[in-house]
Amino acid sequence: MISPHQIRGARAMLGLTQAELAKRAGISTTGLNNLESGASDPKASTLRAIQTALESAGVEFIPENGGGAGVRLRK
Repeated sequence: MISPHQIRGARAMLGLTQAELAKRAGISTTGLNNLESGASDPKASTLRAIQTALESAGVEFIPENGGGAGVRLRK
């Protein structure tokens, strides 16, 4: 699953506000804020919705492979 750090990084790369990403993912802005700050433990379905929204916008998530998880823009 993606991490709060990956979500923040992906959102920043795309120039999206929390409100814009929350709308695209179908979640509340407060929920996204709590997730990014580590104040909540999100459901897997919430993380999938966020990941799908970010991937649809052109982001690729890099899995943990010993070098650390990451995020990049699709070419």
